[in-house]
Amino acid sequence: MRRGLALVAAVIALASALAVGRGEAAVSQGVRTLVSAQLKGAASVAAPQRSGTSMAALEGSVVARMNVVRRSHGLRALRMSRRLRTAAVFHSKDMGRRGYFEHDSLTGAPFWRRIERFYPSRGFSSWTVGENLLWGSNTYDATFAVREWMESPPHRQNILSRDWREVGIGAVFFGRAPGEFGGRPVTIVTADFGSRD
Repeated sequence: MRRGLALVAAVIALASALAVGRGEAAVSQGVRTLVSAQLKGAASVAAPQRSGTSMAALEGSVVARMNVVRRSHGLRALRMSRRLRTAAVFHSKDMGRRGYFEHDSLTGAPFWRRIERFYPSRGFSSWTVGENLLWGSNTYDATFAVREWMESPPHRQNILSRDWREVGIGAVFFGRAPGEFGGRPVTIVTADFGSRD
């Protein structure tokens, strides 16, 4: 059964604390770049898994599955980042509690500012972050999540980017999510990618 899936991808790159354009759509005179795609449609779902333990297992499985895909394309594996995971969990929880599905916050603050609070750019000569989002009714597995992202060009671009060194996954289940989620049970996954030098 396929229902209630949405995906969003974004990427932003900062160098020497200034943003530099990368990706498909330039914002603010090419200084910041945001790649964003939203697909609403379907998700085949597994049996609901509601515990924090099962969500942590999903997070680890998504990283492992992405790394299998990256290695098959000759790319290095991504390291799990506690800071990026904290940013990702924060965003998944915020979206589910407040009923929206976007990279940017409800106040309009850009997604990279949120990530920077947890994964600071200060003290680094380059700083790059990106994000994939996914939500579906109930719970899905890592293979499904990564396959859906790989079938969407902006999400695929994030997964296969040579820029990323680290990733943090935030998977959160909601028994009844308001707003855009229509009061349904949903699992929201945020994948925050990053690199700092």
